[in-house]
Amino acid sequence: MDLIELLKVILFGIVEGYTEWLPISSTGHLILLENIIHLDQPEEFWNVFKVVIQLGAILAVVVLYWDKLWPFSVKKSSQEKVDTWIMWFKVVIACIPAAVVGLPLDDILDKYLSTPTVIAATLIIYGILFIVLERYNAGRDFPINRMSRLSFKTAVLIGAFQCLSLIPGTSRSGSTILGAMILGCSRPVAAEFSFFLGIPVMFGASLLKIVKHGLGFTGEQVFILIFGMLVSFLVAVFAISFLMKYIRKHDFKVFGWYRIVLGIIVLIWFTVLGH
Repeated sequence: MDLIELLKVILFGIVEGYTEWLPISSTGHLILLENIIHLDQPEEFWNVFKVVIQLGAILAVVVLYWDKLWPFSVKKSSQEKVDTWIMWFKVVIACIPAAVVGLPLDDILDKYLSTPTVIAATLIIYGILFIVLERYNAGRDFPINRMSRLSFKTAVLIGAFQCLSLIPGTSRSGSTILGAMILGCSRPVAAEFSFFLGIPVMFGASLLKIVKHGLGFTGEQVFILIFGMLVSFLVAVFAISFLMKYIRKHDFKVFGWYRIVLGIIVLIWFTVLGH
């Protein structure tokens, strides 16, 4: 494996790890990067590679929030263990809308909506929505400022917002965070619930794609998969930590502006320049 190919793997891992949990659309970034550089590998391997580096990003949430996510921790009181189980039940029921809508439409959406125009449009539209919502939220007191205050009904509604992310370029974290804030969740609660909701949803989607495409690869390809996942994991740990620190003192408007700029770049790159 030559150095150039290794650098490409590192770059894809960095982009996936950085963008997966921020509300800026990993799909929009990866389609732009994929158009600029290519792994010297067959298409079947590339489809699995994109899934495996996503698993690295999922693992980052599990590691960072292990104490909150693990209901059997000896450090927790009986009530804290019960609260953890309740939180997981909320996550599970919030996954139902996306599973019901997404499973039968997965191949159709990939085939017809994974286009630069659609991705650019969703990047820009949701960027504008973030800016508008944050201007509305200026000085607002959020009623759901702790995870324990998030009801089962609100969890299901956040799950319904997650269905919007089935359209490429929307961003799974973007749609769930936006929806949670509209429903009254504070920024930290919206972000954390989005992280937790992403674990079963992204793991299930990744497993589905791996089953579809298989795993019959060479030793070098296995190394690429593991290395890419490791890079994605390390970068995602940093990205999540950065986001949680940032939103405790700032709002999401900067991500809205970022999405708009990226959407314009994608639109120009693919439609005007014809790449």
